[in-house]
Parts: sequence; structure tokens; C-alpha cells
Amino acid sequence: MRVIFMGSPDFSVPVLEALVAAGHEIAAVYCQPPRPAGRGKKDRPTAVHARATEMGLDVRHPVSLKGTEEQQEFAALGADVAVVVAYGLILPQVILDAPKSGCLNIHASLLPRWRGAAPIHRAIMEGDAETGICIMQMEAGLDTGPVLLRDAFEIGDEETTGGLHDRLSEMGARMICQALDVLPDLQPEAQSEDGVTYAAKIDKAEAAVDWTRTAQEISRQIRGLSPFPGAWTMLDGQRIKLLGARVVAGQGSVGEALDDTLTIACGTGAVQITRAQRAGKGAQDAEVFLRGCPVVKGAKLGE
Repeated sequence: MRVIFMGSPDFSVPVLEALVAAGHEIAAVYCQPPRPAGRGKKDRPTAVHARATEMGLDVRHPVSLKGTEEQQEFAALGADVAVVVAYGLILPQVILDAPKSGCLNIHASLLPRWRGAAPIHRAIMEGDAETGICIMQMEAGLDTGPVLLRDAFEIGDEETTGGLHDRLSEMGARMICQALDVLPDLQPEAQSEDGVTYAAKIDKAEAAVDWTRTAQEISRQIRGLSPFPGAWTMLDGQRIKLLGARVVAGQGSVGEALDDTLTIACGTGAVQITRAQRAGKGAQDAEVFLRGCPVVKGAKLGE
């Protein structure tokens, strides 16, 4: 098929690669414009922009698709379908209608649960047992369109947003190729009005760990915010990022280290930190972290 691809971050790259590998013709790649990043604040292209350039594809990065000129250029591509995955711009109705078969979105949740910006983070933070991918026919509402294809899998007890992100990206790449192969035969399924939830964008204010919460809640917070923005706590006046955790047996004073292996007492139960990061250092597994920053039994986190 002749495909317009619309995506921006790392999550979208395997999808673009899969479409090319499957033999689809990429009419153009749309992504977010380069933005200042890094210490030098130089404009940095998105992951999709960089990869599409390497592949020799036509890359376009308009600030908006609301203008008549941009809409005419989009329509002139004569696409059979547009594939949209984490693009980052709202698509006006004229854009949604331009490809012969409309615009298909790869959404990283089991719709109607977790419509919106941060479905992977929210699924972990809320303790969902499973997640998956929906291939959705886009319409004007926020992730409200009918679902053409869906698949699910269990979320692991120690899974982080980073790990889940990679699994879902690969699943989305496989499923969109499957969907395009049989697109005329797929029957759109309207989303249920029951069970609708919205995955609000992650606010950095959510990242501070409150050790009075239950071990389950804290484990989900740490894993759901890993690797970004990273849950954090204070230790001896220094901010420490917590990037991996598991629920373990134990009890003690809130925020107290129960041993020398980063087992920390919570309001109810305990968590063991499996990955952490000091300011100015890289993320490290707990065993390595503790060599450079011992946390002995009785130490107090959160102060």
C-alpha cells in the first residue's frame, strides 16, 4: 500500500521499519519538528526523523496541520492509508479523510481504557494486570474511534514503563502490518462506553516517593515512572532516583532500610529497590549502586 507514516519518538521507529520491510511504499514521513535539546540546546531531530533520513525517506515536520497549504500537500500524496503512532499533533478532519482508507492509529492500551497521552505509564501505576495494542480507525475524538484489531498480554510484576514500551512497540509494528494485509476484511468494533479512562500526561510532581503509602503503590510508582521522569527520594540530603522495585516481605519504620540490600519499609509492607541512580551518575543495578553508595540497615530514606 501507499502509506503516509506519522510518528515522532523512539516508540514509533520499529513501526516505520516494519512497514518498509513489509514492502509498503512510504509516500512521506511526518514527525514533530527538531527542538532544542542537550547541554548546547541545539535543535535535535526526533527519533523518527533521524531514522527516516537514514532510510532515504521524504521527511516533513510541519508545526501544524491546520493550514490549507499543509492540508493540500498532505492530500496530494495520494496515500491509501496513513499510519499514526505517537505523532504528537491533533489531526484535523480534512487530514483524517484524505487517505483512501483513512488514518489508522496504533494505541498502546486496551481501549477504551487509557485513552490519551501516557497509557503505558498509567497501566503500571494503576496496577493493571494486562495491556496491549489496539489498531484504531481515527476520528475527531481523543482515541474514540472503532478498533480494527487488538491483542493483549500480562504485565510482569517487576515490569517498568521502559520494558513495556519496547514490548508494545514491537507488538504494534507486527500488528499494523497484519492489519494492512487484510484491511478490507477487518470489521470495525465500536468502543464500549463503559470502562473509559484517560491517561493524563505525567507530571514531574508525581515522582516524589511518599513512603507512607503501601508497598504495592510505591512499587508501581517506581516502575511506572522508570526510566522517565524517574521516581525519587532523599538520602542523606541527596536526591536518588529509584528505577526498579519489587514488593517483598518486611515491616519497619516508614522509609527505613531493613537490611543492607535496599529493602525499604513502607506504610504497609516493604519494597526492594532493584535499580537506582545518583545525581551525575548513570542508572545502576542495586548491587552496583550500593558499592558506591552504601545504604546500611537503619538508614532513613525520604529525609
